[in-house]
Amino acid sequence: MLLTKNALIFVALFVNSFSRKSTGNIFLLTDEEIRYSSISKEDIEYGRSKTREMFEFGWRNYMEFAFPADELDPIHCRGRGHDHDNPDNININDVLGDYSLGLIDTLDSLVVFGDVDEFKRAVNLVVKTVSFEKNTTIQVFESTIRVMGGLLAAHMIAVDKTNRFGPFYMSEYGGELLTLAHDLAGRLLPAFEGTATGIPFTRVNLQKGVLPGTTNFTCTSGAGSLLLEFGVLSKLLGDDSYERLARRVNEKLWTLRNQATGLHGNLIDIQTGEWVGHLAGLGAGIDSFYEYMLKSYILFGNERDLDMYNESFQQIVTYMRRGRNVCADTNGDSPIYVNVDARDGSTSNTWIDSLQASFAGVLVLAGQVDEAVCHHALYYAIWKKYGVLPERFNWQLQAPDVSFYPLRPEFVESTYLLYTATKNPFYQHVGLEILESLETITRVKCGFATVHDVADRSLEDRMESFFLSETLKYLYLLFDDNHPINKKEQERVLFSTEGHLFPISSLFNSPSSPPSILDPPLSTLPRGNASYCETGYEFSAGVPPLRHPQMNQLFKVVGVNSNLHNWV
Repeated sequence: MLLTKNALIFVALFVNSFSRKSTGNIFLLTDEEIRYSSISKEDIEYGRSKTREMFEFGWRNYMEFAFPADELDPIHCRGRGHDHDNPDNININDVLGDYSLGLIDTLDSLVVFGDVDEFKRAVNLVVKTVSFEKNTTIQVFESTIRVMGGLLAAHMIAVDKTNRFGPFYMSEYGGELLTLAHDLAGRLLPAFEGTATGIPFTRVNLQKGVLPGTTNFTCTSGAGSLLLEFGVLSKLLGDDSYERLARRVNEKLWTLRNQATGLHGNLIDIQTGEWVGHLAGLGAGIDSFYEYMLKSYILFGNERDLDMYNESFQQIVTYMRRGRNVCADTNGDSPIYVNVDARDGSTSNTWIDSLQASFAGVLVLAGQVDEAVCHHALYYAIWKKYGVLPERFNWQLQAPDVSFYPLRPEFVESTYLLYTATKNPFYQHVGLEILESLETITRVKCGFATVHDVADRSLEDRMESFFLSETLKYLYLLFDDNHPINKKEQERVLFSTEGHLFPISSLFNSPSSPPSILDPPLSTLPRGNASYCETGYEFSAGVPPLRHPQMNQLFKVVGVNSNLHNWV
């Protein structure tokens, strides 16, 4: 389905007017379908209060045992920062820069949880204690989405006199978070220098720039998912250089797509423009590149971003999508998006990864809710099998290829977005199951730990910042229909790929965009004519979004016994 250029896309998230097509058949529900078709007030209140307790537990322990370090080691109750003794430990060093990452990344989660005093205290702590004058080499992408994004979101909330999320306006605040974001951006700029294509180096030292020996290889998502944060920074500063820099990268990547298939690989040489990795998919290495095409249009209104998303999605469907055309049918194989070779579209492997779970949320934003339902349901079946999501799941072997689960938010995010679009209580039941898994499998002495192996549920001593920044944020919003974001601000807030809150405001409109996305009411998205994405169901009408036969089919795909008790 192509989205029209004059469509105000964000309304797709909140369209609740889907109509179930009557076939004259009587829908007889199983006991399990009846159970998932409604949810009690007690369960909703439990989900909300339990998520709040989990967030407060993790946040309190981070502040007590880890701050000012970047992360909490929840098993040994201590902080974790940059690994200076092992510079090649990129699993740690790409993310942790000795700049109190956990504090910055969680700022707007405090807003979502309504903790006014703690938000203001945390903002003041950042102002007083955080500095980027560090001899640390970090990843450009991770520092942009986690640190710059966190600073920008909190800044916009602190200066918002309308108090759209509650009384978070800080009259004494002087814009220091924006200054810090500007400082960080300046330290990232050397990554864009000395590269023949303009595509940035993956890593940069905050004091010394790009160090000798830095790799020339970068992943597509790492280079092509900077536009929201760089664009917002430009708009707030009145300096378009940062947005232009990010747009130049995306345009270059666009010109380098495979001319036969229109697909992008997952790894490129920034000097030669040659693809080093030809894997095309929706997961690690490329996922947020597509996400930010659509979200950049939503936020900035630039039609070029929409054109690129539409064309990319056509190629994704053409080459990556397998299975029956209509998600809700029972005949044919369940739909799945597979990894392919960008050069010819042939299937590259038989695994999907957990980051790909976020694509259901992208489909919701694009108005393709039917398709999002099936994509999400596949990951739900995998979650049901293990209680968490393995990093990679081999759908042919029906087993993990990579077995850890680092508390990722992508499946939770899509669950929330699908609930917001459909109001179907099935997704709140899924949220309760996620809560139960996190509580019983990952909770330890001082927080929540990474699952080392989903098979034996062994743990690693790490709680990544996105657990507080995203995972619990989306879970809480799933259970709070009366939250300002859900009740009043639905059409005015965009979540970044790190779950940070960016207002959809006329301030961010490009000159070529509609006059304002903030002020007038948003209109319904025109539907396309692609059969697999036409919405034909009212998902809130007392029936789970997929009936029992389709759910059992998905359980069989991932190797779960398809008896009815697997639903509960």
